[in-house]
Amino acid sequence: MAAWARWCLKHRWTVLLLWAAALFGTVAASAAAGSAYSNVFKIPGTESSTAYERLQKAFPDASGDVDNVVWQTERGSVHDAAVRDRMTALLADIARMPDVGRVVGPYDAEGAAQVSKDGRIAFAQVTFVKQQFELETGNLKDLIDRAEAARAPGLRVELGGPAIEAAQEPPAGLAETVGVVAAGVILFLAFGSLFAMLLPLISGVFAVGTGIASVILLSHVTDIPETATLLGSLIGLGVGIDYALFIVTRHRNGLKAGLTPEKAAIRALDTSGRAVVFAGGTVCIALLALFTVDITLFDGIAISTTLVVVLTVLASSTLLPALLGLLGPRVLSRRERRQLAERSAAGGALPSEEVGRAAARWARLVQRRPRTLGLVALVVMGLLAIPALSLRLGANDQGNQPTSQTVRKAYDMLAEGFGPGFNGPLLMVAELHGPQDRQALDTLIADVRRTPGVVRVVEAPVPADAGGLAAETRAIQVVPSTSPQAEATDKLIDTLRDRTVPTAAEGSTLKVHIGGETALQKDFAAVVGDRMPGFIALIVGLGALLMLIAFRSLLVPLTGALMNLIAACASFGLLVAIFQWGWGMDLLGLGKEGPIISFLPVIMLPLLFGLSMDYQVFLVSRMHEEWLHTGDNARAVRVGQAGTGRVINSAALIMIFVFSSFVLSGDRGAMMAGLGLAGAVALDAFILRMLLVPALMHLLGRANWWLPGWLDRVLPHVAVDPPERPVGGSPGGAEDPREEMVPAGR
Repeated sequence: MAAWARWCLKHRWTVLLLWAAALFGTVAASAAAGSAYSNVFKIPGTESSTAYERLQKAFPDASGDVDNVVWQTERGSVHDAAVRDRMTALLADIARMPDVGRVVGPYDAEGAAQVSKDGRIAFAQVTFVKQQFELETGNLKDLIDRAEAARAPGLRVELGGPAIEAAQEPPAGLAETVGVVAAGVILFLAFGSLFAMLLPLISGVFAVGTGIASVILLSHVTDIPETATLLGSLIGLGVGIDYALFIVTRHRNGLKAGLTPEKAAIRALDTSGRAVVFAGGTVCIALLALFTVDITLFDGIAISTTLVVVLTVLASSTLLPALLGLLGPRVLSRRERRQLAERSAAGGALPSEEVGRAAARWARLVQRRPRTLGLVALVVMGLLAIPALSLRLGANDQGNQPTSQTVRKAYDMLAEGFGPGFNGPLLMVAELHGPQDRQALDTLIADVRRTPGVVRVVEAPVPADAGGLAAETRAIQVVPSTSPQAEATDKLIDTLRDRTVPTAAEGSTLKVHIGGETALQKDFAAVVGDRMPGFIALIVGLGALLMLIAFRSLLVPLTGALMNLIAACASFGLLVAIFQWGWGMDLLGLGKEGPIISFLPVIMLPLLFGLSMDYQVFLVSRMHEEWLHTGDNARAVRVGQAGTGRVINSAALIMIFVFSSFVLSGDRGAMMAGLGLAGAVALDAFILRMLLVPALMHLLGRANWWLPGWLDRVLPHVAVDPPERPVGGSPGGAEDPREEMVPAGR
């Protein structure tokens, strides 16, 4: 790393120009090419995926999103002349709008059943020619405005569906902007210097900007979901700013110790820079483990987030030293530069900012009372993890949105007029191969109508000119009596699949697949649940293996893996308490409680384990430096904790604010992920790394650093620590920052 840092410092303008070219080049190319996101995910081998694929092949033209216009009268009927004329005009107006394929209303013969039994609620289906992420937001907002204009005293008009929901989300980039601003405030408070504050922000913005633009370009050659850019940008900003923070802090300490800017930058890259590269590698490995889940949606997320993290590490190790070389001593505040000049004239140096009095006192307290404080930390984490025992995976829909949104109002109106299950119908897709199959299908439809929990069964008409696969395919909509999130709906799906369909199809070649959004989410949750143990074992095992190689210890990686699992359990406990049990949802404006979204564990766990491993690496690498120098475990743990406490806490605060800004994205899945990750980082940094880990390491003593000789000979050597260390303490975080340099083996 030292040679690499010297090259970047020597060619600082070249490095800066290359990064500027990369950023502006990829942004310009992505703007010209546009995006080609693919939000469809496949779960091979499941009934719902088979049903979806069959329908797509049989009726490829019916691939656009379908949204609803819903209206309700306070008095009278939707068939009253005034209401009919007003809504007919609105629907005709909507039908002429761009990207609208067809509109089927209750006043058409085809939509005669789209009126509630009491005649007070009706809806029209608006079928677009594209998926919601391909539609122009301006056109959708125009549609919303026209629907709102149709409202009148005694007549409510609301809109529902994926396209309308997306159009009402906050502007793109709002969450990222809030995250950057919050990070800037924390950095300024931590450093007291404008230039020092800007360095991590510039590094993070360059890396994330280049990464997201590259992801947009990649969407043209592989399946990338739309949500990948949001996840990539916020994860990239969090880790990118944090990584730069560690390096800049070490650089500032070098300047305060009297080193020249060049030597301080080289020393920072050769110490904290090594830990950054290693930590970034652990995050990337955890993210790439998403490929093992074998779901297309996760493959795209793994590609995009990994690319952004790689670029943040690259920016921290190339762009950042170049900027440090350009700024020189201005990374310190004017007051610090003046004090340093005065101390230098007197033959002294400024004290390190990492080891503050509070951090040193806390480290000594943990050293004195490791059993008591460790037990307190473990009890707190255990209590927070208890709600995770009630974790239920499922789907969230527009019924979970805040009551102020039009999509939630439309959802509630449809549930009132047509039953709770109307918002999540099941779809039976049948394959017919002869008259006998048609007879079996008729029997099946009759049996489904008599099945408890079913309120409506409708077979979709087949076009008269249909041929080939379309002529052999039938789609039957089944409306349950319970909501999409109810456990009774899950049991109904099992009943249809395991009993009703096999009984009716017996003796024929009829094949029927139960699909629809509700069935898809149920299958998705089942697949995630089945693959989760192996997935967790893989990412925890790989992270522990990397730490075993880096720190050449058996207990350090085992401790890190255990801490990761504890943090994950406590994080999901918080999620269950807030989103599933509804604690504080009204106060936070998060809508209605419901199950935890099925894909969330697979998204959160690799990020959580990777970020937790980051803090473990930064903390233990400082302890390891001191251990190699002194051979005193108690001192190593105390000095390592005190030396990293302030910077880890600052980094954690940045992560917490960046992840919390997910709430502003408008996407419920992003809200869950953001609050879950923010809570996990807070618990990990403030309780685990600053309390439980050092307490446990004090109790374990010299055993922390034990490794069998045969294993030491087999393992490859990967150095996280710098090749040289100072006498009497660790570099940049020691009691005396002015020690001479001696070989590491001393």
